[in-house]
Amino acid sequence: METITVSNIKIDVVKKDIKNLHLAVYPPTGRVRIAAPLQTNDEAIRLFAVSKIGWIRRHQRTFEAQERETTKEFVSGESHYFNGRRYLLKVIEHDALPKVELCHRKIELYVRTGSTTKQRATVLNNWFREQLKNQIPELIGKWERTMNVKLNDWQVKQMKTKWGTCNIEAKRIWLNLDLAKKPTRCLEYIIVHEMVHLLETHHNDNFVAYMDKFFPQWKSCKKELNNLPVSHSDWNY
Repeated sequence: METITVSNIKIDVVKKDIKNLHLAVYPPTGRVRIAAPLQTNDEAIRLFAVSKIGWIRRHQRTFEAQERETTKEFVSGESHYFNGRRYLLKVIEHDALPKVELCHRKIELYVRTGSTTKQRATVLNNWFREQLKNQIPELIGKWERTMNVKLNDWQVKQMKTKWGTCNIEAKRIWLNLDLAKKPTRCLEYIIVHEMVHLLETHHNDNFVAYMDKFFPQWKSCKKELNNLPVSHSDWNY
């Protein structure tokens, strides 16, 4: 992947086996990427970028204004999200193994006395991971039947740059741990997005056609996901 600078904006350029130039601006940081056909020369790419500067800046301003979650300290009274719903955190110190329980609109975080912020974060993130892993198999099974594809494996991990990835050769998808905080429909959208890559590698018109066919509401889910409050490590499709 190459990088060019146009009007003080850094733009990643990737050449693919596609027919047309595609421009994307990704929240939350406003990262810009151009996907270009393999034979496109550098000058044509630069001229295309110049013609889109106004559009790029408008989108970057939108992302800059997007609501952000405050840095978490994992203390009682903080707001945390699970399945798209806002919960208040209640930290309870006890002399037993750490655990997390949902109680009405509160997340009760049981930790040992004197636990550090990092230790509290680890306990809560492990709980998020467990909850997410409980939701995923049913969704994958549903879409394997609907799309007539088969995954060999799926995993959850913390990712700073993507909501999900697909290793097409291995038929494996990875899902961002932070999806546990988002509505289930957003999780399902990302699962479908990654599984469609088993049918179409590139984000081209064929890919969009598959998304329209299998998950017609994908654009509204994408918009919803991108408009939700994001953490400092979130990145949106």
